[in-house]
Amino acid sequence: MNYIITVDNKKYEVEVMNSTREKVSNSISKEPITKTSMISEVLKAPMPGTIIDIKVSQGDNIKKGGTLFILEAMKMENEITAPKDGIIKEIQVAKGTSVNTSDVLAVIE
Repeated sequence: MNYIITVDNKKYEVEVMNSTREKVSNSISKEPITKTSMISEVLKAPMPGTIIDIKVSQGDNIKKGGTLFILEAMKMENEITAPKDGIIKEIQVAKGTSVNTSDVLAVIE
């Protein structure tokens, strides 16, 4: 079987020699899927600056939009807020830490 796929706006023709469709469908579990754990999200610095205040601690429950950090950049204080409800799994900066754009500030679960 030949297929045409597009990746990054480039078309490629691919050929599948031996289909394993029957083998795959027979191996699919009929058991219901159960929730295992929450997905972690990394909170990154949106701009370079200095962390001048940390409003949360590891293990804290947080709400979307709540202030987590105060980042001073170009003599302005910027609130870094929670992108979602969750729990602070890790804080990877300390008060006074200089950060660059995309440096990890915290992990939210």
